[in-house]
Amino acid sequence: MKLMTRGLCFLSLCALIQINAQKFVSVKDNQFQYEKKTYYFVGTNFWYASYLGLEPNQKKGIERLRKELDFLKSQNVTNIRVLAATEGTGKINGVSRVDQSYQYDKGKFNEENLKGLDILMNEVSKRNMKVVLFLSNNWEWSGGWLQYLNWNGKIDDATVQRALNWDELRDYTSQFYSCEACINQYKEQVKRIINRRNTVTKKLYKKDKNIMAWEIANEPRPMRPAANEAYKKFISESAAFIKSLDKNHLLTTGSEGEMGTENMHLYRSNHQDKNIDYLTIHLWPKNWGWFEKDKMEAGFENAKNKSLEYINKHIKVADELNKPLVLEEFGFPRDRHSYDINSTTHLRDQYFEAIFQLWQANKNINGSFAGCSFWAFNGYAKPIPGQIYWKKGDEYMGDPPMEEQGLNGVFVSDKSTWQIIQKYSKP
Repeated sequence: MKLMTRGLCFLSLCALIQINAQKFVSVKDNQFQYEKKTYYFVGTNFWYASYLGLEPNQKKGIERLRKELDFLKSQNVTNIRVLAATEGTGKINGVSRVDQSYQYDKGKFNEENLKGLDILMNEVSKRNMKVVLFLSNNWEWSGGWLQYLNWNGKIDDATVQRALNWDELRDYTSQFYSCEACINQYKEQVKRIINRRNTVTKKLYKKDKNIMAWEIANEPRPMRPAANEAYKKFISESAAFIKSLDKNHLLTTGSEGEMGTENMHLYRSNHQDKNIDYLTIHLWPKNWGWFEKDKMEAGFENAKNKSLEYINKHIKVADELNKPLVLEEFGFPRDRHSYDINSTTHLRDQYFEAIFQLWQANKNINGSFAGCSFWAFNGYAKPIPGQIYWKKGDEYMGDPPMEEQGLNGVFVSDKSTWQIIQKYSKP
């Protein structure tokens, strides 16, 4: 009788473990798994979602958040990529960074400013959506690496505030990977976020099933070849550190791919790491010179073909590593490079169609190209006529502060684009 009881207890324990495991998105070979099914998704970048809950004006804040999540759910876009936290305050690299900072000064944290993320995770749980959270940023618009370098004397206040040219930005940012104090401060922030207990749901973040994955950072780049080894070490050590804090959730890099690391061997090596669960790439044909903004129509076919080649090149690496691949950023400007919410999006629609077609074809053969998230969701925001760049107090939209507001983001009113998205996002 005792043996039978023990056996039943053991079986019950195994069943409990199995049920618990199904709460989280997992990886099996080159595919995501969720609730015992293969998980492919069409998603979006909704990075500002964690800041809407902090807005004092409820119509602009929590009401907008709920309305926008409901809209995404209605379009079957249920995987969102979100900024977890901002470092520092004020101007940086000539632009106003995102409010409101979690680590507002060196080693100093304002816990109230993470409540917006708590609110978001509560709202997401009601809609059974998945969230990918990036934990810092290679770029200045949320503080990121430049802010850590500034706090540790690698770049002075006057320099960090003025607009840097591309060579200056590369020279400074590349120093982050050899700045031990900078990395330790980054790790302290990461630890606080992952170990946080949600003030709304009372749930530990590391046990929240609506989180799909953590990302080391948004678009971490070595920036200079001389920093390659330090960069590789940072990725590996950060991955091990995050996994030591949370073994429930998936982890990835946030990398753009070959264009971000300048070196496919380095990209492959980073994603081969045992603690990195899946590969990421981003796709920016305009930024990478695949078409000219004044000759968008003439350059469109070249941009489209190069984009498909870029994805396929990385699918090959994912297949070799036997891990899933997510295209977690891709964008295209409005027609005639307009920022006007009422302008047409014919070229963007064609571009999205081509990307989604490739993803769908891969899904049909159970391939490794598992997720496809466009940049970015502008929701119900309205650009301010005559004002190109974001200013403090403006409504957030998917175009971050250093980019023209309305350039790449998809508004709720972009009906033709949503028709294409919904065509592929259907379960």
